Amino acid sequence: MTEQMKPMDIEKRSFAIITELLGDRRLDPENELVIKRVIHTTADFDYVDNLAFSDHAVEKGIAALRAGCDIVTDTQMAKAGINKTILASLGGEVHCFMSDADVAAEAKERGVTRAFVSMERAAALEKPCIFAIGNAPTALFSLEALMEAGKLHPALIIGVPVGFVNVVESKERIIEAAAAPYIVARGRKGGSNVAAAICNAMLYQIRR
Repeated sequence: MTEQMKPMDIEKRSFAIITELLGDRRLDPENELVIKRVIHTTADFDYVDNLAFSDHAVEKGIAALRAGCDIVTDTQMAKAGINKTILASLGGEVHCFMSDADVAAEAKERGVTRAFVSMERAAALEKPCIFAIGNAPTALFSLEALMEAGKLHPALIIGVPVGFVNVVESKERIIEAAAAPYIVARGRKGGSNVAAAICNAMLYQIRR
């Protein structure tokens, strides 16, 4: 018979199991809760090695959230997964322009992707933003181009698109450019759930 546990107890026990399974592996204290939250979301310990952090990326992300920054995602799934109650209490909100009809129409007219147009829309927002990209490598290429043109200064880039086409390259470009603080999942793994988990890991550290 399975043991009946409350959701918070299940989460606490899950994190205890993750810590046990990590054994002697020591994580950077600043990044530890982000890494463990991603493992908790995916049950994939590869993220211990896959997640790359620029200097004090988590600290900078938390500072931006405390200051009321917004979050821009490239999927409705990532938007749905982010804790909007905590974010709103800090003065922030989540934007996802990908499914907007006018974005789709403009992308078709210009012969570019919706992700490209979405990032342009995000660049026009007046508030500082964290970009949580879990699906579209084009979004990362667009961010790089906008930063290079001086049109965008992200508070943090969470670059974790999943897949096989241009995914690895788009992530490496963000790391190589180092034009903004970043948290990147190197390789092919990632996803909207990972993007949301990283945002929540920072938000939960503020809520504690």
